[in-house]
Amino acid sequence: MVQPTGIHHIAIMTGDMKKQIEFFSDVLGTPLVAIFDMHGVPGGIHAFLKLDGGCYFSLVQLPETADIPITLGITHAGTGAGNSAPGTMQHLAFYVKDETQLLAMRDRIRTKGVNVIGPLNHGMCKSIYFAGPEQLTLEVACPGMPVTADRWVDPSVLEKVGITPEEAQVYANPDGYAGEDGAVKQPDYNPAKPHMAYPEDRYKMMLAVPDEALAAMSEHSEPPVPA
Repeated sequence: MVQPTGIHHIAIMTGDMKKQIEFFSDVLGTPLVAIFDMHGVPGGIHAFLKLDGGCYFSLVQLPETADIPITLGITHAGTGAGNSAPGTMQHLAFYVKDETQLLAMRDRIRTKGVNVIGPLNHGMCKSIYFAGPEQLTLEVACPGMPVTADRWVDPSVLEKVGITPEEAQVYANPDGYAGEDGAVKQPDYNPAKPHMAYPEDRYKMMLAVPDEALAAMSEHSEPPVPA
């Protein structure tokens, strides 16, 4: 069955790249492993801080980013209980393997002078909460009890969001598609489907170009620093 097996990176916009890198390297201990001109984005800067395995925390800065105002309730939630616009990040939770590491992370963050709340026990996880630069709402969590649908899918909440028991069963058991060795062709443009916000003519051109040709046009496989 084909499905994602983890997070490769989460990309957060920043108007102050240095301030964010300093915070995440110093306060959370995540090492900076890459920073380079963003591929195919004039004026963009892309940075990666390593978490574990193939998982990274990523930052993106564009020339106009710092001029966009932070507005709580629209661009940022401000707390784990706050509101923000659909499609924006409400909060970001990092993972540690157990409560011993969770308390060690709380100690680390507090030694840097940053206030932390928790751990709070949510059953499925235990979490600590704190803020990062530019009104980021941050969390570190460790696993709690096993998360199984029979205990954690609440029928009353399914009803609140308009999901029937039959639909819930479908969502809990995705189809077992295994892929076709990359042979599936690009579908025709359908405005009813989600789309990236490129200019429409450029986007449709990109969709019309064969995969291999588009990949060749966008090749950025070499690191920015020569070996």
